[in-house]
Parts: sequence; structure tokens; C-alpha cells
Amino acid sequence: MAELLLLVMKTSDLQRTFGCLLSMEESEPLLAAAAQPRRVIGHAAWSGPFPESTVVEDFRRRLKYYFMNPCQKYRARGRKPWKLMLQILKIAIITVQLVSFGLSNEMMVTFKEENLMTFRHLFLKGYKDNWQGSHAIYSQADLYDHIYYLISRYSHLQNLTVGNLAYERVGGTFTPLTVCKVLYRKSNVDPGNDTFDIDPHVEKGLSVWKIFFQVPSNLFTHTNFYLDFKRLLSVNVYLTLKTVNLQTVRHHELPDCYDFHITIIFDNRAHSGKIKVDVKNQVRIYECRDWNVEGNSGKIDYLLVLFDAVVIVACFTSLILCSRSVIKGIQLQFEFSRFYHTFYNKVVSLSDRLEFVNGWYILIIASDVLTMAGSVMKIGIQTKFQSNYDICSILLGTATMLSWVGVIRYLGFFKKYNILILTLRAAFPNVIRFCCCVAMIYLGYCFCGWIVLGPYHDKFRTMAKVTECLFSLINGDDMYATFLKTRDNCYMVWLFSRLYLYSFISLFIYMVLSLFIALITDTYETIKHHQKDKESVSQLHIFIAECRDQPESGKYQTDVEPSTCCVSPCGCYG
Repeated sequence: MAELLLLVMKTSDLQRTFGCLLSMEESEPLLAAAAQPRRVIGHAAWSGPFPESTVVEDFRRRLKYYFMNPCQKYRARGRKPWKLMLQILKIAIITVQLVSFGLSNEMMVTFKEENLMTFRHLFLKGYKDNWQGSHAIYSQADLYDHIYYLISRYSHLQNLTVGNLAYERVGGTFTPLTVCKVLYRKSNVDPGNDTFDIDPHVEKGLSVWKIFFQVPSNLFTHTNFYLDFKRLLSVNVYLTLKTVNLQTVRHHELPDCYDFHITIIFDNRAHSGKIKVDVKNQVRIYECRDWNVEGNSGKIDYLLVLFDAVVIVACFTSLILCSRSVIKGIQLQFEFSRFYHTFYNKVVSLSDRLEFVNGWYILIIASDVLTMAGSVMKIGIQTKFQSNYDICSILLGTATMLSWVGVIRYLGFFKKYNILILTLRAAFPNVIRFCCCVAMIYLGYCFCGWIVLGPYHDKFRTMAKVTECLFSLINGDDMYATFLKTRDNCYMVWLFSRLYLYSFISLFIYMVLSLFIALITDTYETIKHHQKDKESVSQLHIFIAECRDQPESGKYQTDVEPSTCCVSPCGCYG
């Protein structure tokens, strides 16, 4: 009698949960199902009964429909796979957009690099293309000669250059070339007596030498120029030149105007007798003030802007559709959690909850956001409002990469491809844990190599170079050259370098990489075994497997929402 009363109480709880008033005839199947022993599917068993009611079957059918692929959903309800078609269209247009922008970006970067090389040849005395290492000078006379040579070449630039270089003019006046000395405030060094007296504070701009141009003769005047080499840290020469990038005309793009803010640095901070010479260049790209291209009305530029606008609209539509699907999945996950807790008095596991969060949709959303941001920046570049090519290329490149990676989701609808995707997803947590452990060993080798071999080996000079060098060694690249460059060092460093390199290569190639491959192989075999035996590995899959309705059965034509039988908000689970 007590058991019957308990079953009646469970039935009342179900009525309150769904917000529906079940009749006695409708309650009898629930009581009969509750009295039956628990049902076992595969290797897992429910801790409670399976109430075979209409509401339960409808909810199970909803879950099965949610996890169908677009082709199955089309057979079930005749709903066309709009998201799939939109993703295919989006991948095509953003790839075309990326290729178009990539060509423009390549021309811009090439133009900047070639002009930088031109400045080195024009203003650095004795500069050669195949110069090994940095350009340097070693005597006081050479430094004076380089500075006077630079000034002379700059003043006669129009007669020397083969490009379209010109001086900057502000308010009708040429921008002057400026020579700035950077010195210690006080420095009295006598190595012969092993004494020195120095004030390390730096004086900047106290000795400035400016060259003013007289139109049209381009004559310049200068005062006596003297350098105190015991106090000298560096000599910086600043100049500004202007030019126009005409090569874009051949690709039906309007040429841009460029301002090159050039800094030539004579670096004597080490006071080692070697003054390093370097040329740095900052570029400002802007729209030319007055232009005329025969046969070009700017129509092509407007078409490119229109195409970018189409890309933004397509990505925004994809963002809305994918966001809606993610939200519906999260809502369905909460419904299933409440349903599972109500019927079986258990909490849904985290892995089952994550099944409702479609990572591919999140990947597509990230791609859409990056594409829209990059397209807006691209429109700004084409309309000359801004010229940040680097950030735009990063946004568009990353977005295109994510879009193409998202294609793997649709390959997963085929069984032979799906096993690879499942292997990557299942192995990812273990791979991350494995990499965290290996990273500790790797960082230890990086710090050790930087400290010991850094002063003697170019590839270990900085931490960034060390990590790159060791990663190359793991992949078997450039091994002999790394060993070769440590031959001429002192015996202790040479011996240590051999022990260091041999131990690192043996440990990471023969052990770490083998364990890494074994980790992924083991996951692949596990997934393959589960697919062969068709075992349901989670309670969610077991629950969905109870629905035997095929997509073509016609039972998916209507979607019964729980809210249709809801009397109060407290009684709804959906």
C-alpha cells in the first residue's frame, strides 16, 4: 500500500512539473511503467524507470531532432539547410576578399621594404646588399665622413634617386634634416690608470644641427660639428621624404601617397670601438591631395566597397543564425537538466551539458566577428580614412582560417571523416595536459641554453631565439648548423653544449614525441572501438537512442514545445 501511495505521489509530481492535469486513464501507463524494473541499454542503466508517456516521447524526439545533421533535418521536416548554404557562400566570398586584400597588402609591404633598401644605399656610405651582420664603422674619421656623406646625398637627392622621392614641405618651407647628439652629461675615463668619473644622466637634443634648403639651388649651411666620443652614446639623423606608390595603377587601384620618416642611428652605447649603423623607417599612408588617372572614374573602388558590404551582410546573417542556434542549444540543455532531475533524481554530467553547446557554431561566430571587423577596416583603407594594413590582414587572415576550419564540421557528417574529428575532440584535453607537463621541461632547457650558450651562439642570444631554435631541433631542422656554430668556443662551453644538445634531442624526439603520438593513437583506437560496437557512452546518448523514429517517419513535422501545456511558470521545464 505504501509503494502504491509513493507511485501516486510521483505521478502528482509529474503533473505539477509539466503543468498539465493528467486524467486517471493517462496516469495508469505511468504507474505501470514505474512498476516495471529498470531498463538496461548497452553497458549503462538508468537508476529510475522510463515513463513511456507522450510528453517524454515528444521531448526525446526533440532532442534527437536537435542533434540531427542538416540532411537528416531536411528529410525529417523538409527544412532547407540555410546555414549550410550560407556558410558555403560566405567561405567563397571571404576567400575572394582575402585574396584581393592580400595582393594590395603585398604591394604595400614590398614598396616599403624596397624604399627602405633604397634609403640604405643612398645615405649609408659603402653599404652593400650582401652585408654580413650590421653595418658598422670603427674610427672617428669614418663617423664624420658618414655624417657629411649623408648630408651631401640628402641635399642632392633629386639628382641621385631614380624614384619619385621628394622633400617634405610644410607651409611652403622644406622640413629640415636634423642631426641630434645623445651624450652622457659627464664622462672622464682613463683606462690607463684604471679610473673613471661618469654622470650616467643623458643629455638629448643639446647639440642640434639643422639643414635648410634654399629653393631652387638646394644650398645648405651648417655650423662646426664636434663629437665628444668619450661621452657619445649615439648620433641620430632625422629626415622626411615623400613619394607616391604608382604600381597599384596596374591593378586598378588608386595610388597612395607616402610619408617616410627616416631615422639613421649611429649607435655607440657599448663604447666597444664599434659604432653600429642602422636605418629605421616609419611610414604614413594617406590619400593624395590631387590625382587624375586617365580612363579611371573610381568605379572599381566603389565596387570593391560594395563587395565588402556584401561580405559584412553575409557574416552578420551568419552571426544571427549561429547565435540563435547556440541560444536554443543552451535552453534545451537547461530543459534536459530539469527533466532528468525530475524523472530520475540525478544531476546531468558536465560532458552531457557540453553536448548541447556546439563548438563549431562558436567558431563560426568568432570568424564572423573578425570578418566584419576586418571588412570595416578594409573599407577604411580603400576610402583612405586609415592605413593600418597589418591589423586588417591579421583580422581577415584569422577569420578566413577559422571559416575553413569550420568546414570540418560538415565533413563530420560522413562516417569515415567523423572518426578523425571525434579523435581530435577526445584527445584535446589529454594533449593539453601533456603539453603543460612537457612545457616545464622545455622552459628549463630554454633558460639554461639562454644563460650558458647565449653569449657564444647567435641562435641562443635571446629567449625568443632560444625557443625557436629548440622547436626547430625537435622537428629535426638545422641540427648540424646548431652543432657547428659552437665549435670555436672555449672547451667548457663546447663540452656543455654537446651534453645540452644531445640530451635535449634525445629526450624530446625519442621520448616526448613518441608519447605524444601514442596518446593520439590510443584515443583513435578507443573511438574506433566505440563506433564499431555502437555503444552509447553517455546518459544523453542512451536517452536519445530510445527514440526509434526515423527522419522519414513524418513524426518530426511538428515540434511540441513544453510550454503548450504549461499552466504556471513554476511548472514548466522548457
